[in-house]
This record gives sequence, C-alpha cells and structure tokens, in this order.
Amino acid sequence: MRPSTAAPMALLLLSAVAAGQDWPQFRGPARDGAFEGRSTIEPFSSTGPEPVWDRQVGSGFSAPAVARGRLVLFHRQGGQEVVEALRATDGKGIWKFSYETRYRDDFGFDNGPRATPVIEKGRVYTFGAQGALHCLDFETGRKVWAVDTHSQFGVRKGFFGAASTPLVIEGRVLANVGGTAGAGIVALDAETGETLWKSTDHEASYSSPVAARLDGRTMAIFFTREGLVALDPATGEVAYERRWRSRSRASVNAATPIVMGDIVFLSASYGTGSIAMKLCNRKVEDLWSGEDVIDNHYSSCVLDGGTLFGFHGRQEYGQSFRAADLPTGKVLWSENGVRAGSVSRVGDRLLLLLESGELLIVAASREKFEVLSRAQVLARETRAFPAIADGFFFARDQDTLVCLRLWEE
Repeated sequence: MRPSTAAPMALLLLSAVAAGQDWPQFRGPARDGAFEGRSTIEPFSSTGPEPVWDRQVGSGFSAPAVARGRLVLFHRQGGQEVVEALRATDGKGIWKFSYETRYRDDFGFDNGPRATPVIEKGRVYTFGAQGALHCLDFETGRKVWAVDTHSQFGVRKGFFGAASTPLVIEGRVLANVGGTAGAGIVALDAETGETLWKSTDHEASYSSPVAARLDGRTMAIFFTREGLVALDPATGEVAYERRWRSRSRASVNAATPIVMGDIVFLSASYGTGSIAMKLCNRKVEDLWSGEDVIDNHYSSCVLDGGTLFGFHGRQEYGQSFRAADLPTGKVLWSENGVRAGSVSRVGDRLLLLLESGELLIVAASREKFEVLSRAQVLARETRAFPAIADGFFFARDQDTLVCLRLWEE
C-alpha cells in the first residue's frame, strides 16, 4: 500500500478548497505534482483526450492555477504582465488585471512571467519576471497590494528573471527573492504586503519552496541558488542548511524539493547531481548523492511511495526518463530518448507533458517504462507545467492554452 506523502503538506497549504480537486498553485495542492483525489486514469485513444476548449495566450512559462471552478492565467501581452481569471469549464473571462513591465530576457528567451499564481484564502498572489509581487482579490481581480521586490530588497537581475513561485503559508508570503543585506528569503504579510522578516544571503534560484513537517513542526523548505534551507515560516529562523550547487557560476538550481517523512531530495543539473538527506534534530545526514541517479534540469520529480520518477540530464543535450528508489538512490530503470518535459502523477499513472507538446500516460511502475497512451495535444514548444482539476487537464505552449478532459467527474 502506498504511504501518503502529499496529504500532510496539502493540509498545510489548503484551506477553502478541497484537497485533490483543485490545483491552486505550482505543481498542485502540496507542490509535489500529485493529484491524490483519484486512484488511476484510463488510457486515451490515439487522438488524445477530449478537447473542451482552447484560447490564445501571451508569452511566459507560468503554469495555470485552478480553484473553485476558476483558472488563473498569468502571461505577458505586449508591455503588460496580465493576470486573468477564466471559467475553468469553458475558458470565458471573468476578470483581468494588468500592469506595465520592462523585463527583457538577456539571452533571447521568453519575456513573459515564469512563476505560477497562488490561490489562497480568497487571494491570488503573482510574482512577475521583473520581481513585481502582487496580491489580488480572487473574486474581483482588485489589487490589494503590490511590492517591487527587486527595488525594495536590492535584487540584481538574474539570468532568466524571477521564477520561484512564492509559498503562502500561515498568513505569510515567503519568497526566495535573492536580495542583499540578509534578504535572500523574505516573508511578507499576506494581507498587507508588509515585510515581516528577512533571512539568509542566498541568491535566488528558479526552484519553488514547499512546506513540510520536520521535527514535529511546520517548516518551509527552499532550494536556493546555494542549496537547502529549511526554516520556520513564522520567524525566518533557519533550522537546516546544506550547500548543494554546481561549481559553475552559470548554474541555477531549478527543481522543487521532494519530501518523504524526514528525507529531503534535491536535484540539479550542470554537474551538480542529486542528494537525499535526513533532517532530524537540527542535524543533516547525507543518505546518498551523485550525478548518476536523477539529475533534474528545469523539471522536477514526482514521488509514488518511495519511488522517484523524473527527467535526467540536460534539456539541450537530450534526456532520459528514470525511476529511482528514494531511500537508497538505486536507479530502477532508465528510458533513453524521452524528450524533456514535466511529469505529474494521478494515482498509479504518470502524465508526461513533453516539450514537443506530446502528452503521455505512463505506468508508475518500479519495474519498467510502460507507455499506455500518447497523443499530440499542443503544437509549439511547451515548457510551462500543467494543472489537473475536476477531471480536466490544462496545459499551455508559447501561444495556446488548452483544456482537455481526462475523466468524467
């Protein structure tokens, strides 16, 4: 029987929405890429899942967030970063909020927002590529407050803009902004935007933090540019810290931490590798580490019981898709030639959304890589993570957002 690893975090992060039904933030209710409200999904035909609706969207890698029958989309249109609420069932607009942005990607990539909206207790929180952090009313789209984190905390421009989705927990918005003077990680009051505390001198990464229970209390776990930071969300006090990054200055950690009990898994590319650590009684014990298990580039693994599933290797050099045992680091199988993408889990099935726009259903098996269904669902390069809610699968590429039906509620 599969032990539950997502439920404790889901309880921490959700309040007004039902766990397992909504997808109110990056990688779902517990930020672990898992939809726990269903034990399995049936394979679809070669034509793919039933299309429900689609619409043109602006630029960006921000994933959809879904709660209470609404989808929140964060994208760029011209010189504006735009937040929109749509009806999840048909894509019809409910409200729109926008503000000016001058962000320009120095490497010629996408100029849109990277971080995913967070829907929590009647509010929507967005973090733009240029560091603009907004709190909006979920019902109306009215601005509640806004903070220019780059100006306020002395953040220098990074390689690809602000991309770490903030964590909203215990009435606070926690963000790895990478500021100066001890403002690596900051906490703002969720209702007012007032700064509550600052912690660490760590530069910002592209990894989004998660919440977990460690040592009998709630902690926020960050994978900053320097490595692991686990801290008290109320005070910013650091309980655990472990350097884990590449020796290359050009590298930036991107994968979300994976937590199973008191074990935390981190993974990065650029010659960094992956590591599993046991965090207990203020001590960090390395269980294993290496570059030959699952090295995530920009994607993140999912966990099923004690089994990790994820993309291994640099995106531009070609990747494999792998299964590994989390407690031991043993690679169970590896499938070469699987193009880079993201992975989500619904019960005993994995959903792989590849950069090519192809969607695969794969068995969450420790024995072998088994594709149960595959179909082309998007036409252009697809890097944004998907959302799963109420039987629908929401995904976007460079200019199109689609809603597909995975199952009937």
